Amino acid sequence: MAKSTLSQIIPLVILLLVVTGIGFVCYQVYIGATKIRENAENSFASRNVVFTKDGVKVGVKHVENERYVDATQSWVVKAWNAGSAANNQKAAKRK
Repeated sequence: MAKSTLSQIIPLVILLLVVTGIGFVCYQVYIGATKIRENAENSFASRNVVFTKDGVKVGVKHVENERYVDATQSWVVKAWNAGSAANNQKAAKRK
């Protein structure tokens, strides 16, 4: 007995419907995950937290970056000068 064309096509149609259904569900999960990530990024951005490839960067409120760098550099310069002054005094005592 020869199978009819319709009976040969039905399994293919069922397979395509199942694959389409799985693809639709995966696409909806992807869209949901993307929206959740965007909402989380916006929420953290309002709190000065930014996610990058290197990790997480946390901003400090009410402190400008330039003032922060200037203050940090002034401490480094003071420490450097104090260290070199101590070395100069030791060198003067040896002579």
